[in-house]
Amino acid sequence: MTVSEFINSAQFSKSTDCDKSLLYLKDWHFVKEFPEYVAYKTPLHFCDDWLNLYLDKYRMHTDPDTYNQGNEISCSDYRFVYIGPKGTWTPLHADVFRSYSWSANVCGRKQWYLLHPDQHHLIYDRNMRVCVYNIFSDANEAKFPGFKKAVWWECTQEQNEIIFVPSGWYHQVQNLEDTISINHNWFNAYNLPWVWDLLLRDYHEAQEYIEDLKGCDEFEELCQRNLAANTGMNIIDFFVFMVRLAFSNMVQLYNVTTGAMARHFVFNLECIRSIALKMKSIDMDVKNGNLIVDRRKDFEDHLLEELCASLGKTYGSIHGHSHSQAEDHTYKFLFKNLDSEFHILCCRVCDSEDLVALINDKLIKLGGSFVA
Repeated sequence: MTVSEFINSAQFSKSTDCDKSLLYLKDWHFVKEFPEYVAYKTPLHFCDDWLNLYLDKYRMHTDPDTYNQGNEISCSDYRFVYIGPKGTWTPLHADVFRSYSWSANVCGRKQWYLLHPDQHHLIYDRNMRVCVYNIFSDANEAKFPGFKKAVWWECTQEQNEIIFVPSGWYHQVQNLEDTISINHNWFNAYNLPWVWDLLLRDYHEAQEYIEDLKGCDEFEELCQRNLAANTGMNIIDFFVFMVRLAFSNMVQLYNVTTGAMARHFVFNLECIRSIALKMKSIDMDVKNGNLIVDRRKDFEDHLLEELCASLGKTYGSIHGHSHSQAEDHTYKFLFKNLDSEFHILCCRVCDSEDLVALINDKLIKLGGSFVA
């Protein structure tokens, strides 16, 4: 169903809570479909968005066999518009990648029910496989024995209000009126551990599901494909994402060497390094699957240069620095004149150990210059 067909068929202001045939437009990639139409600007508090910044330049999936036209659209970005009449709702869930999310009501009202991450085990069955779908009708004590112990946080979101949902908080949302909302999912250095923990858990589950095929040569490749299909990305996708973001943060440190902005870039690199150290435990599995990453291709087009420029502009806004066209030329100059040793190190990043070494090398060389 197209958006226009939805608008024509939706019964706004005529629906009742007991309606079972209400249509709800969810996950409409409005920004991606209308890139030239600036309907809104992301609030400054939520601009540190690595996920959508990256997806504006690259596909999430690095394996061309992993994506098709359908999931290429669904993974094109994580900036959505939701439109639904009174009575429509979103079932209980935690957000994709265990990302942060923010939701702004353009019009209408929503009722939110949120659960702290420490209590998420209470909404699963005994095997921790099946989650409650609807907290008002699915709470079967025999199936979900811990559900009655769950403590819910409730709030009503009015028109022109924004709600921020931290990583790992399960939530169910009800439209109390006809509602239009803008919703973004994103992650950055602060919640990167949430992303990795989910990916690692789902990776092990993917291995378990096809354990009977463990002896075949394509076992690791099959695991990665299943992981990408079920989680939205796989280990290789995530690793390539981290390498490109690490490189982009390093380039910023050629421009900015002191103050809060420089410390922010260093913090980002330290967080990426921390995750890369955790990834060492599965590097051998990935290598055995012949899934080696070659970074030389990143220097053969302008996408990485554009990502660096976008990252610099974003952090400039966050830290109150004005952006000029001269800075864009600076990135072009930097790419042409990068330290040859640094360039070689970047091209040799094939696994998490290489990434840790690259970040360590950069921070050691520049560490003495980061002062307030």
